[in-house]
Amino acid sequence: MFTQLIEKLQKPKTRYITLETTPGHSASFAPVIEKLDSLGIAENVDGFSTTDNPLAKLKFNSIIAAMQLQERFKKPALATMSMRDRNKIALQSDLLGANSIDVRAILALTGDPAKISDQPAAKGVFESDSTMLLDIIKCFNAGIDYAGRELNSKPKPIYPFAVSNAFAKNPKTLLRKFVKKLEHGALGVITQPVFDKENALKLLELFEEAKEISGNKDGVLVLGLFPVTKLKTAQFLSSHVPGINVPKSWIDTLYEAHGKGEKQEYERGLALSREIFGSILEIHPKIHLMTANRFSLAKELLQSFD
Repeated sequence: MFTQLIEKLQKPKTRYITLETTPGHSASFAPVIEKLDSLGIAENVDGFSTTDNPLAKLKFNSIIAAMQLQERFKKPALATMSMRDRNKIALQSDLLGANSIDVRAILALTGDPAKISDQPAAKGVFESDSTMLLDIIKCFNAGIDYAGRELNSKPKPIYPFAVSNAFAKNPKTLLRKFVKKLEHGALGVITQPVFDKENALKLLELFEEAKEISGNKDGVLVLGLFPVTKLKTAQFLSSHVPGINVPKSWIDTLYEAHGKGEKQEYERGLALSREIFGSILEIHPKIHLMTANRFSLAKELLQSFD
């Protein structure tokens, strides 16, 4: 299943869509799976992803969640692994375990700071940033561990992904980050949500330049998309989430609709989200859809372009 996913990722103009899932503060991932199953949303996407304790809040394990998604829907899942919670020993141990249960697409993340955790006095590990995990994956794909010692049995191929901001006041900042992720072997670089076509085009331009600089011609940019149907969500993203640019036109439109009622606000937000989704499908149909587990919204958006 991973070979087909990577082929779709790397083939220009071929539609590639993954859907983010966030495990809950629970001993079971079943409610998320059942919700996805009831909507039949697996038919509309090429794969899933699972988050790894986002905002340093305790959640169900991302690797096991990815395995359960794959078993239920027969589609690949990207398991996020954060540098915040593991040193290089734990990273490698988890990767070996994930490999044995066929969780082999890994989204390498540095991770949110531990100081915002819901666990008292939690401390981050942060031995390095996400590029160390990308390097570990490169070693595993060569049959050795990070210390250069040959593994008793070579792991099955692992497919590394990374993340990036979608906006910076100085575009050279984004270029440097793209180059860094590509130099460390990322096959796909997933951006924070994009909200306008010009932003998407600029990111694609910078990414092509980064590929030339890094020498990694296989890397592909995957544009993040987060459908927004509420004014407060747009305002929060604009004010508090770095690396994202929510256009003033979105906030103005949602502000006007907000005054006309919840239904109008939802419809205007959905229309804006459909517009940017359609634009991205036209120029670069490689999309990672994030909805904070609002899968019915994801289904509504995806069905608009089937």
